[in-house]
Amino acid sequence: MKRRPVVTGPVAWAAVALLALSGCSSTSPGNGRQNPDAPIEIWIRQPPASDSEKTAQRLAEAFTKESGVPTKVVAIFDDFETKLQQQATQRNLPDIVINDTAGLGNMQQQGWLREVDRAAFPGADKLSDRAWKAAQASDSRYYGVPFSAQAFALLVRADWRARLGLPEPKTWQQLADLGKAFTERDPDGNGKKDTYGFDIPGTTQRGYMSWYFSSLLWANGGDFISASGPGKWRPAIDGDRAVEAATWLQSQFCANRSVIPGAVNLNTTSAHEVFEKGQAGIYLVGPYVLARFVGNVGSDKIEVFPVPNGPSGGPGTLAEGENVYLMAGSENQAGQQKFAEFATSVAGQTIGMNGDNNGAIVRLPVSRDVDMAAVRKDPRWQVFQSAYETAGVYTPSVPNWTPIRQTSADSLNAVMANCAADVRQALAKLADQLGAELSKQDALAS
Repeated sequence: MKRRPVVTGPVAWAAVALLALSGCSSTSPGNGRQNPDAPIEIWIRQPPASDSEKTAQRLAEAFTKESGVPTKVVAIFDDFETKLQQQATQRNLPDIVINDTAGLGNMQQQGWLREVDRAAFPGADKLSDRAWKAAQASDSRYYGVPFSAQAFALLVRADWRARLGLPEPKTWQQLADLGKAFTERDPDGNGKKDTYGFDIPGTTQRGYMSWYFSSLLWANGGDFISASGPGKWRPAIDGDRAVEAATWLQSQFCANRSVIPGAVNLNTTSAHEVFEKGQAGIYLVGPYVLARFVGNVGSDKIEVFPVPNGPSGGPGTLAEGENVYLMAGSENQAGQQKFAEFATSVAGQTIGMNGDNNGAIVRLPVSRDVDMAAVRKDPRWQVFQSAYETAGVYTPSVPNWTPIRQTSADSLNAVMANCAADVRQALAKLADQLGAELSKQDALAS
């Protein structure tokens, strides 16, 4: 597939400028080297041969049937970002990437993304304003089209809680008590002390520890960084509410010892298995695993609760999702545009939701025209929907969130791994590191 050269590295911003001058926007007629019959290659960050890939295939097939534009779906999970970088180096990016909202800044900085004109995008007014915000970069322009949303909530072993006669966790103290009881009081009734409260993907890999902690941070009114004027931020991770949230989490690791052993080395793949095997009974996670757990653990054994407000704040929980990114260098920009329109239509969103079945690539629909209750009969999805609408917090739209998330994960992982660590001191050091990163991105408030 022929591509127009894609520029990466130090001259990325110049490349973006050149693309803009040449009319490379989501609504431009092309650059004279377009081929409207060229197939659209779609990359999605999902495991190959998974139910999610099959859903993506159905979405692509329905799009081709409606538009006549041929497609090729490529599912990649491990090292997705690395492989995308390799394609950029070879000047052969895919046409479409369906990827995390948090990845926008990094891709936009490297000049990989075409700008989207929200005002001219068909049906833009039918898409959630909150979701559109996650497609907006630090320059206030849009570089993606919202496709899927989600917010984090607590998946709890209902049978364990019922067996122990414990209340729904509505405060952090009740949540801590539930975790401790699941660890100490034999909730599965097998006569062995082989269960734990909290299932936590706390590795530094891909910034997972920061990713997990963010819901607790925002539920307590804290933040990693805070806005301080247009396009500028200050470190906030050393604030009292952030320290309180990190101290509470460290207490679950250390004082209560209610976290699954080895959590500081777990990624999400392993954490999913921990919950499925009945090794831990509380999992703060997105709705994308609900259908899987219902099938593998049992519907009657799983309940969903919103993240309780922290002692000093709330409500708040991590909101994220995926955008459809129109990649630079495509020889079929019209096809890119058509796919984005179909993916956000009622038909496209409904296919992506995949009912109550495993393999959803649209977790919560971004289109207001979609009646989720008509597509999904499981009422537990509504807990996630409500959390998104009332408490969801997206990561800040700094030029590049990735190094901030990674640096935060490294620091928080060390705090949870070392019970002697001084939380306030560690977060003060982290604040200095985040300040240095913001300065590097020319985003630090003076």
